[in-house]
Amino acid sequence: MSGAPAAYPLDAAEWRATLALPLFAPLGAEEAQRLQELTAQFIAAKQFSAVQGLVLTERIVQRIAAQGCLLVLNLGLNWYRGWREIILYPDAFVPQRSYTDEAGVVHETRYPYLGEAWQGGPLIFSAADAAGGAEDGANVVIHEFAHKLDMLDGSANGLPPLHGDMRVAAWAETFSAAYDNFCRRADLGLEGAIDAYAAESPAEFFAVLSEAFFERPAILAQAYPPVYEQLRLFYRQDPLARSTQASS
Repeated sequence: MSGAPAAYPLDAAEWRATLALPLFAPLGAEEAQRLQELTAQFIAAKQFSAVQGLVLTERIVQRIAAQGCLLVLNLGLNWYRGWREIILYPDAFVPQRSYTDEAGVVHETRYPYLGEAWQGGPLIFSAADAAGGAEDGANVVIHEFAHKLDMLDGSANGLPPLHGDMRVAAWAETFSAAYDNFCRRADLGLEGAIDAYAAESPAEFFAVLSEAFFERPAILAQAYPPVYEQLRLFYRQDPLARSTQASS
């Protein structure tokens, strides 16, 4: 995307309903206005495709776009370059996957997904889960859009392209220490407020902790303060301070 794309005409009543989601409640007036502009530009620039009989509504499109644009509120839509389509299923979808084990045997797997991000390709969501907002702090839209940011440098590895005022060494040290700690706790069955799926890989750790950063900033800041600080620097936002101001 070069320059600002033309804006999609958002339905005003539906936008008010979108802003009423708990995720957006702490936003100030200026941030909410900027989010509205980004959302309108994002919808105009991307293609939303419905499959399996899903009826694509203004609510579905707005809510997914707005949640995705929150991540780049202070970064800009250029961070979502290199891909165009968002594919929406009515509910959880079951892609067929195959893998070859160490013995050379090919296995077919079929597991239900709520969202998926393809390198250089589309984002895929269950509309029922993506448009409904977070449940118990889990936000599939933030999760998959975070993967897209992570993929910008060519691979999803938990290290997105960093800003010039950030250091790769500091990010790697902070996230590696937190990831190791999280995995040890998961192995011991020590449940916490952060989704155990974060232990799957460094890429999933980044995506899940991005969910926590926006949905449960106080919990993340308490559990892993250095990670919260790195995400604050990366996203150029402070959801904890925003939430504190909104509640005072």
